[in-house]
Amino acid sequence: EVQLVESGGGTVQPGGSLRLSCVGSGFTFRSYDLGWARQTPGKGLEWVSTIASSGTWTRYADSVKGRFTVSRDNIENTLYLQMNSLKTEDTGVYYCATPAAYDCNSGSWCPDRSIRPNYRGQGTQVTVSS
Repeated sequence: EVQLVESGGGTVQPGGSLRLSCVGSGFTFRSYDLGWARQTPGKGLEWVSTIASSGTWTRYADSVKGRFTVSRDNIENTLYLQMNSLKTEDTGVYYCATPAAYDCNSGSWCPDRSIRPNYRGQGTQVTVSS
């Protein structure tokens, strides 16, 4: 059974930092590009970042560029998202997922068409508030 389990969310003041983790199991973790997406109040699903299977490239949404850093450990089957200089608009539920789950740019999860692996976790809540 494929599982992606996120952790590390919480409540932080504006300007603060959090580090999210996502442990994968039930699939060959090192073989897949992975990323983060978030569901924010009133804005639907938003792509945050993607990292190559080997970690050789990373991409970021403009809204988080320069503040968030995605990384992975293919020995520990873990994906990370380091979030610095957090803003109130970063509040939301953060999910780790394969790109097929979020890259259709529809504002919601992409349908599973069984062409590419479509996996996502259960999410972790991040609240940025003073």
